[in-house]
Amino acid sequence: MPAFKKTDVHRKKERQKFLSKKVGRAIADYGMIEDGDKVLVGVSGGKDSLALCKILWDRKAFVPIRYDLLALHVDLGYADPGQGAWKRFFEEQGIPFYIRRKTVVPQDGQAPTCFWCAWNRRRVLFEEAKKHGCNKIALGHHKDDIVETILMNLFFEGEISAMAPNQELFRGQLRIIRPLAYIEEREISRFTRLMGFPVVRCECPNAGRTQRAVVKKIVAQLQRTAPGVKSNIFRSLQRIKKDYLLSP
Repeated sequence: MPAFKKTDVHRKKERQKFLSKKVGRAIADYGMIEDGDKVLVGVSGGKDSLALCKILWDRKAFVPIRYDLLALHVDLGYADPGQGAWKRFFEEQGIPFYIRRKTVVPQDGQAPTCFWCAWNRRRVLFEEAKKHGCNKIALGHHKDDIVETILMNLFFEGEISAMAPNQELFRGQLRIIRPLAYIEEREISRFTRLMGFPVVRCECPNAGRTQRAVVKKIVAQLQRTAPGVKSNIFRSLQRIKKDYLLSP
């Protein structure tokens, strides 16, 4: 039994080290975190944001820069998101964590849409970042999210754009960063299962019926026949051939 426990601990350390290196490379490539930054991490309760908090917090112990970290969950009023389990998790890790409640009821009385919820959540993050003196907001978007967003914007908006790993807002007063940009969703899923994080299932009434869900299925189908598709889509916005674009 002791040997098994030692092996399990070793697997956890190796997996976190592997993902932490990818996070470090993304941070360096896009200049996401600098010395003296105060970073607010948006925590949904899902695997991505919990993994992001764990990795960023533990990196503080060995990276050559100093930065502060604060975790925030915006409670939109859905079913109990397991806040007790989260509180224990963040207390055990030593990560400052708090919850801000925000009721999202559209003025027209209709059921809230994905845009409405996202807009309200983002607004609260901006307010809390300013309140706590944070100059960066870190979100748990990973490589799959970025790939899916590229296709969503192409299919449904008729434009070519993506989630920027380091996005400037309010004339540089605030930046949104995405340190998981180089990590695939399957890697995060494996990590959170291995670590036993208190992941909470999404209670959104629109879950599984969104444009993102449709695109996710398309990408999964393409991956089965062409394993490099996801990486190709991700790299496409870094390899734009302007001479072959349409122009008015």
